Amino acid sequence: MTDETGNLILEYMRKFERTLADMRADMHDMRDDIRDLGKRTTNVEEQLSILNRRMDRFDDRLSRIEKRLDLVEG
Repeated sequence: MTDETGNLILEYMRKFERTLADMRADMHDMRDDIRDLGKRTTNVEEQLSILNRRMDRFDDRLSRIEKRLDLVEG
């Protein structure tokens, strides 16, 4: 193998290593983004659950008010 061929192979290997390092960094960033999305999704689900409980309480209260005012049968 001549020096030119060896240098060419070495150059391609270095370029490949740089590309691989860039891909690893991108994957690391993507994993962080996915974790953040998971946390945000959990937060939204918790807030939705809180809102649903509040709506249930409003519904119960409204039903009691309707019964007291004889607006509904029962």
